Amino acid sequence: MLDNDPLARVLYVDLSRRSFSVKPRPDLFEAGLGGTGAAIRLLEEECAPGTDPFAPGNPIILTVGPLTGLYPLASKTIAMFKSPHTGNLGESHAGGRSAVAIRMAGYGAIVIRGASVTPVYLSIEGDHVHFRDASALWGRIAPIPPLCPARARAGCGRAHHHAHRPGRRAGGHLCLGDHRDLPALRPAWAGAVFGSKRLKGLVIAGRRSLSVADRRAYRALYDDLFKAATQSSLMKKYHELGTAMNVLPLNAMGALPTRNLQQGHFEGAEAISGEHLAEAYLGRRVACAHCPVACIHLAAVRFPYPKEPYFYKTSMIGYDHEPLFAVGSLLGGATDAPDLRACSSCWTRRRSRDWMS
Repeated sequence: MLDNDPLARVLYVDLSRRSFSVKPRPDLFEAGLGGTGAAIRLLEEECAPGTDPFAPGNPIILTVGPLTGLYPLASKTIAMFKSPHTGNLGESHAGGRSAVAIRMAGYGAIVIRGASVTPVYLSIEGDHVHFRDASALWGRIAPIPPLCPARARAGCGRAHHHAHRPGRRAGGHLCLGDHRDLPALRPAWAGAVFGSKRLKGLVIAGRRSLSVADRRAYRALYDDLFKAATQSSLMKKYHELGTAMNVLPLNAMGALPTRNLQQGHFEGAEAISGEHLAEAYLGRRVACAHCPVACIHLAAVRFPYPKEPYFYKTSMIGYDHEPLFAVGSLLGGATDAPDLRACSSCWTRRRSRDWMS
């Protein structure tokens, strides 16, 4: 870690008491590199053996790593909790702005304990944590307009929000959405744990800066990493085709999940390949904060209005190799547009369920 690095600070939030505290925990990040190790160690401390995944004793732990906010590509937030789906360790990753926002807010980890009596969302603005009433938001699906002014007030930030039902009633299959109205923190069903705590979402913001000892050496290393991320053949394909470029290679290897995992080769793989979708539907590329790759690809799909001839609504639908096999080859489907519409239906019309649920 850097000297006096805020990465060592852990924010503890208690929803039951609506209180928070900050503790220095350099031991968490000195024991190993990366946020996953720190999250596992915090989960061991916070979650007692035998805890029900929907009980207040199951914490939500968000962590980042030492490279976040300093170097390109390090833009993921790790979420750790006891999974309601498996009863074992649940780990989800989220892109977008959340990791950089947590880092700039001055934390390496956020531990959310307990459960609120009424629906709330947390607004974390640097050293201040606000417990905001979310009763009016409980039952709404993304996007949620009331969270947007909070983000604007706080500066750089990012809101996570999940579906309307408490986690136990939802069966443990809810994921979360981000500020771009794209699924995040999936597929370990973090949204169900949020719901069980009556936690509608998070708004995280910060205005800190990270100092480096040798600016010239830092800049040289940054440039090398940036060039490797944008110019190498290994990474360039993700910018051009997104993660959907994996469909055809997986199919050639006999490893593309097909017909409920009964087969590994799908005869209609070309229709759901990254190459075909880019040529026929690609409308926009989106990048996470501090990542130059822009592997998130959005398809522009027209939806006809049922009672209005020649009248369409154009929607931007995010796709990658996971939803494509989940609603395509895994179900034996072989057409592109209906598969993209199914992706949209799972997210917006099925109460924020992720595609693989």
